[in-house]
Amino acid sequence: MTTAGRPPYTVEELDVPTTMDDDARRVDAFRAWLDVSDRAEADVHGLTELAWTAEEYLPQCHTPGAPSRLFVARDTAGTVVGSASYDSKDEAGTTNCWLAVGVDPAHQGRGIGTLLADRVEQVARDEGRTQWKTYAVSRQVGPGAGDGFLQAPTGYGAVPADEAAVRFLQGRGWRFGQVNRISRLALPADASVVAALRERAAGAAGDAYRVHAWTGRTPERWLDGVALLHTRMSTDAPEGDMEEPEDVWDADRLREQEAELERAPRTMVTIAVEHADSGTLVGFTQLAVPDAPERAVMQWDTLVLREHRGHRLGWLLKVEGIAFVEREFPGRPSIVTFNAEENRPMLDVNEAVGFVGVGSEGIWEHRD
Repeated sequence: MTTAGRPPYTVEELDVPTTMDDDARRVDAFRAWLDVSDRAEADVHGLTELAWTAEEYLPQCHTPGAPSRLFVARDTAGTVVGSASYDSKDEAGTTNCWLAVGVDPAHQGRGIGTLLADRVEQVARDEGRTQWKTYAVSRQVGPGAGDGFLQAPTGYGAVPADEAAVRFLQGRGWRFGQVNRISRLALPADASVVAALRERAAGAAGDAYRVHAWTGRTPERWLDGVALLHTRMSTDAPEGDMEEPEDVWDADRLREQEAELERAPRTMVTIAVEHADSGTLVGFTQLAVPDAPERAVMQWDTLVLREHRGHRLGWLLKVEGIAFVEREFPGRPSIVTFNAEENRPMLDVNEAVGFVGVGSEGIWEHRD
């Protein structure tokens, strides 16, 4: 039963708190938004390790030049039962954006997702964004999936056709483009395997490359190099046939982002590879290590520039990162990472070191 004259659900945009010490009402609403988002995803893949804490997630809502807009759906009692987000760059001429919708598992099938999707899609139209993307998590799909699965147009990976998000996106005219594999490495890793892979990778790289590692902010000498690597993540990482506009980083933007991320209760670890002859960085990986030792480490961006591939630098980055985390942050339960299913070189090293596929993520696109 609903209150007479009132719709069962309403959608509102949140006033995102600046910090977790902000106005209590804003903070509570943000916590409720994140709680629904986390539970909606966990209901699909069952991976509770992927849940964010509010303190971890909030800094990402204030990415310099690309602040997040967050929306909630409330029932007639004022309880948050759905969440949505709109992310894009403020820069003039930006044509792309990222949308996300989640519904409390106990309230699904009641039109809440449609209300939220209508709202954020309209925001995208109002902002003049013509390329929309969304990342929809799925349960793990093994190799050789056939009937009952939607195959990625890349030829690699699939998602279950019967999942609610898949049917929802297809019904709204979104196009399925790519699959990411979610992989988990239980820690401690097999030390003998890590050592053997490190020796093999270092041998392939030889004296032509040097490895560097640090925590927190990027050292001054590497600022431009890391900014370039972030830029190339938008052009060199596998993206199927979904064109990704170049996302340009410079030293100032990198410093702003690092200052924002420092507010989260975690430590950023960067492993980078330098090309000895030129003195430039040609590859990196970053791992977010929560302060709470019981929480999983998240492996974020990993990239080797196209022109320096073929020397097992991706392998070297992976094993050096594992060794660094285990040495400097012992006791963490796992490392979790996302990789495109067609990125066989990175999946090869993941599998060799002991990562196991635990879930999938479909990447969908809508052209307006």
